[in-house]
Amino acid sequence: MRRAVVEYRGWKEGYRCGYCASAQGKVSAGMWAHSMTVQDYQDLIDRGWRRSGKYVYKPIMNQTCCPQYTIRCQALRFQTSKSHKKVLKKMLKFISKGDISKAVSEEEPMDSHIEDAVSCSFVHRSESHVSEAELTPLNEDHADVVENEDEDKGETKEEVNVKKAELGSLQICGDKDAAVPGEPSPSTKTVHAPPKPGKGADLSKPPCRKAKDIRKERKLQKLLQNQRCTLEGSPLQAEHQALLLQSSKSTTNQPKSIEDFIFVPLPDDAPHKLEVRVVRSSPPSSQFKATFQESYQVYKRYQMVIHKDPPDKPTINQFTRFLCDSPLEPENPPNGPECGYGSFHQQYWLDGKIIAVGVIDILPYCVSSVYLYYDPDYSFLSLGVYSALREIAFTRQLHEKAPDLCFYYMGFYIHSCPKMRYKGQYRPSDLLCPETYVWTPIEQCLPLLELSKYSRFNQDAKAVDEDHIKELGRVRVLHKRTIMPYSVYKKRRKGPSDEASVQQYASLVGQTCSERMLLFRS
Repeated sequence: MRRAVVEYRGWKEGYRCGYCASAQGKVSAGMWAHSMTVQDYQDLIDRGWRRSGKYVYKPIMNQTCCPQYTIRCQALRFQTSKSHKKVLKKMLKFISKGDISKAVSEEEPMDSHIEDAVSCSFVHRSESHVSEAELTPLNEDHADVVENEDEDKGETKEEVNVKKAELGSLQICGDKDAAVPGEPSPSTKTVHAPPKPGKGADLSKPPCRKAKDIRKERKLQKLLQNQRCTLEGSPLQAEHQALLLQSSKSTTNQPKSIEDFIFVPLPDDAPHKLEVRVVRSSPPSSQFKATFQESYQVYKRYQMVIHKDPPDKPTINQFTRFLCDSPLEPENPPNGPECGYGSFHQQYWLDGKIIAVGVIDILPYCVSSVYLYYDPDYSFLSLGVYSALREIAFTRQLHEKAPDLCFYYMGFYIHSCPKMRYKGQYRPSDLLCPETYVWTPIEQCLPLLELSKYSRFNQDAKAVDEDHIKELGRVRVLHKRTIMPYSVYKKRRKGPSDEASVQQYASLVGQTCSERMLLFRS
């Protein structure tokens, strides 16, 4: 298995912000990722990083004009809101009866704003010109053995060149000492106090349900025993969804799950058919290649109509770099999801043509939403909201095979930009503390963000970043095709010191990633 190889590009200050229209307010750090394991990227997004194509960037939260907080939805506990139910019912009515509602949802499509990716500027992050040969570590048989030369510290000599066995030893699961996925840290636990009399439902008692809902549920379960769901592509997948739906209703007095609204049997004479296909985009699968042109045309129309791009801006080259290229190495472990980990396009096919595409990464602990584009002719279906709900349902489906995979990452939450607050409506959700990198329920964060656009969410004043850089000399470097610790490279380096840049890089990616990823040095 290849190790992550990155080129750190440093800070980019004073460029245009697409959220507040500031001409010089945005500040972020970035690196070009030639390759990256899914575990490395999982750990990076849990430190506030995010990718656009092969460029991985992190807003400098206490300096940028519009702080962008990483947000995740707890998919296993997700409950649909009234507005979500309206969107799901609207789609169902359109497919089953052909009904067209003119009401357009005010919610934005997931990450429909391209500013983070494009005005982060492809000029600043122009593609690397380093050759593939320079990025490939020498094989063990031919490589020089580099030992730790830092004698002043009296450290044990260390063979730096990684052996083949070590190269293939990356685990999908986190370290044993790491926090268990899905379990909040002590600082993020929410205490639910019983409501005062007359001030809301008693959370200690099951919610009431209407007799009509119970009758509908029984009828639905009977239908599921005799019919196959037709919303998903293959019959096998449809059967799995039916079983998932039945199991989700095994407990009485439970509100409707998201599957109850999505995987509903359709009449034989339904005027429309919707299929959702997941195709690997990097490396491109045969299905991805076969549908590339059709998918690109949907993207081009979306950018021109929704974002008012001129016709010459959404080029095939931009589309490929932004939404098809990915540094993530595909992985298919036996305990992972059937489709494997990596980068994918989730295509929505209506009556045999693509009407929307959700770009997603499937990682060890989450499905991460990258972007969504759709055919503007179908805006009336609120495809931004619908696709987000489908991706949450998809996360829950993957969890059946990969138990650690239980979160849906929605990119960045930007409280200072009112039109970008819609992501907070997918509950329950958490925001990432920009200083200690612990997850905090959004309900606890919002009052702080009302007071200040930048806020530390962890209220434990003594808490620190547990993965802060402790030993800069242990940062892994790839120099002249040889892997070595920075302590060795620093002694061999000719010219001015680059220690400040390496210190900045290591502090942003953390000690764990800095020792696992390879920082390219020419």
